[in-house]
Amino acid sequence: MAENIARVFADAVATDPTRPLLTWYDDATGERTELSGTTLANWVAKTANLLVDELAVGPDDSAGVLLPPHWQTAAVLLGCWSAGLTVADAPGPVEVLFAAADRVGEAPAWPANERYALALAPFAMPLREVPPGFVDYVVEVRTHGDHFTPVPTGGPTERELLTRARARAGEFGLTAGDRVLVDAARYADPVDWLLAPMTANATVVLCGNLDESRLANRQESEKTTKTLP
Repeated sequence: MAENIARVFADAVATDPTRPLLTWYDDATGERTELSGTTLANWVAKTANLLVDELAVGPDDSAGVLLPPHWQTAAVLLGCWSAGLTVADAPGPVEVLFAAADRVGEAPAWPANERYALALAPFAMPLREVPPGFVDYVVEVRTHGDHFTPVPTGGPTERELLTRARARAGEFGLTAGDRVLVDAARYADPVDWLLAPMTANATVVLCGNLDESRLANRQESEKTTKTLP
């Protein structure tokens, strides 16, 4: 059993690189973004290459991630884990900080050598105005390579995360081939919306600002097999 998040992700992609591994909805903007395993892996590789090639960080280094459930958050988290970074779970010094534009004010609690802001806008559009002291993640990450060889072993934190994720997958009754609808507002922990489905080899329909009146139609159109309770 893989104890490395990058390996679990690679296995999920390998099942069928063309299947929609993560589909993101934002009912506030009308956005729908579908990422196949190949497409998400491309974003993950670019993020890992940004970390390793540009910032020279890796195992024993840490990242702060102040981001809500979102497809770009998945790319950032998986990129960090692929590069061997520990994603910090509490404020403190980190080597690199990723923050949503509306959370950059929290940066003083996360002293970092490098800081990236994310607009989380439809079509991965860049920020209209980059906050002082930050650079735009989507602008910087696009210039990096599409392939990355992950760090071969995960640390204790990754093993703990995977243990929690498998337990949650069991609680949710997730099995291989499931297509799971997740309300981002109710399941903000990436163990729930990202890692638990991945460990079960399920795919995800992640819904931000979910309009309950659209739920039944979405379950039908996306052919979901489960909705997290």
